Amino acid sequence: MSWTWLVPVIVGAFIFLVGIAFVLWGRHEEENYYDSLVTRFDLREFFSRWPPRPEPGALRVGGWTAIVVGIVVAGIGGIIYWVQK
Repeated sequence: MSWTWLVPVIVGAFIFLVGIAFVLWGRHEEENYYDSLVTRFDLREFFSRWPPRPEPGALRVGGWTAIVVGIVVAGIGGIIYWVQK
């Protein structure tokens, strides 16, 4: 039996786990950012949204993209396994 199906499954699982880590990291960064604004005396940054901070949103979007790609790659590995069986 060929083990070629195992590589996409492992790569897909790894990408999936990295995606989950990015989503959680983005959520953590966003919470820390807004919690730190509450303790400041000057809330200009909070009200005017200047300077913009795209990092938390970008981490979450990249994380969800990685989750979808990981599921697709692992699914391709599963299809390869099913076809070879």
